[in-house]
Amino acid sequence: MDDIVPIQTGKIVKPRPVQAASIPGMLGMFQIEWDGLMLSNFALEQQLHTARQELSHALYQHDAACRVIARLKKERDEARSLLAQSERQIPMSMSTATAVNASALSNGKRAAEDEELGPNGKKLRPGISASIITELTDCNAALSQQRKKRQIPTSLAPIDAVERYTQLSSYPLHKTNKPGILSADIYYSKDIIATGGVDANAVLFDRQSGQILSTLSGHSKKVTSVKFVTQDDLFLTASADKTVRVWQGSDNENYNCRHILKDHTAEVQAVTVHATNNYFVTASLDNTWCFYDLSSGLCLTQVADASGSEGYTSAAFHPDGLILGTGTSEALVKIWDVKSQANVARFDGHVGAVTAISFSENGYFLATAAHDGVKLWDLRKLRNFRTFTPYDSNTATNSVEFDHSGNYLAIAGSDIRVYQVANVKSEWNCIKTFPDLSGTGKATCVKFGPDAKYLAVGSMDRNLRIFGLPGDDGPMES
Repeated sequence: MDDIVPIQTGKIVKPRPVQAASIPGMLGMFQIEWDGLMLSNFALEQQLHTARQELSHALYQHDAACRVIARLKKERDEARSLLAQSERQIPMSMSTATAVNASALSNGKRAAEDEELGPNGKKLRPGISASIITELTDCNAALSQQRKKRQIPTSLAPIDAVERYTQLSSYPLHKTNKPGILSADIYYSKDIIATGGVDANAVLFDRQSGQILSTLSGHSKKVTSVKFVTQDDLFLTASADKTVRVWQGSDNENYNCRHILKDHTAEVQAVTVHATNNYFVTASLDNTWCFYDLSSGLCLTQVADASGSEGYTSAAFHPDGLILGTGTSEALVKIWDVKSQANVARFDGHVGAVTAISFSENGYFLATAAHDGVKLWDLRKLRNFRTFTPYDSNTATNSVEFDHSGNYLAIAGSDIRVYQVANVKSEWNCIKTFPDLSGTGKATCVKFGPDAKYLAVGSMDRNLRIFGLPGDDGPMES
């Protein structure tokens, strides 16, 4: 083996064919290759022609399908409109049987087997009676008259005070395994703050003492909206479990569930109370809103908009009570006449679902929030007169809120901003920006305290944060 020497050889080269040995032979080879190339090119052109014919046929079929779909949608909308008209014309004689069902409430639950159904399988609604319309109209007249004489309260926090606001306290109100506060409301006369959380609980919190008064459990999914009723010690919660609960307060600060309302078929996103404190409205992703009598828990009417299929993501009553504003998942803002349940105006221009809606106490400004920021609308001329885009395109605006005096506007998203309210032509100045201290980058709700003395902010952690002037009433420690 030591005598063997390795020899490296090159790769075996295929010998040239005989034809390549002469020029005529090479020309013949080139001719054959050229003919093969031309045949291949011709086959490709044939395939291209066939593909073009198939594409043309597919486009023709698509165009025909689009025409059929458009015609079917038009027929569907016409049918929905006729159905809605026929439902409104159902005789009121059926309302008595439905009213009897409302009395069959025990332990806050409505007996589903006792509910009357109409010929089309839908629940019968008694409708908003003439006496209720008179009550709403009288309330509107009284409040409108007061609004003309309204003056800025002397106790309102001045601008220089708001500029010096800072975080006073932070309270962990909800569970750690499901953090997130989705909604908040404040009972001004008692200075009680309510929050609704991802953990399916609503928490009532006394700001003065810094103590939790009550934790309301019962919903099976996240609580999307909470609202106080400023009389009779009632409290409302709406949830993603498709229900609304009416809670009755007792002398020992506990709240008991008085009604469970199951009229919606999808997540209930908003609840708003009428100025009379006798009625309230819920809005749901099932594309309907319901008008309820508060004392009985009876749904007087359920209104569906036949012109669209998008659900409602926010709702609020106008301060005078005859107008209802709703925001949809398809970036529309719809204004309703409560007396006739007619859609009297709609505003477009937003991008993404309308997450919040707030009427100013002056009666003619409306603020709406969506993924693209906040838009301000003049209800007198039904137009958008100002747009705020405080965040980048990847950050949604989650909440917008006028204070009770109508002098300040708060916006919540990746931070919290307070603007000074001006008129249509003047500039609305941002007077204070609070960072989101939750670390989540998502402030979900903001509420002004009485006379704008503080701000209550909920975020996607479990803490309620209070911003105000150091030294004001209320506990300072966290």
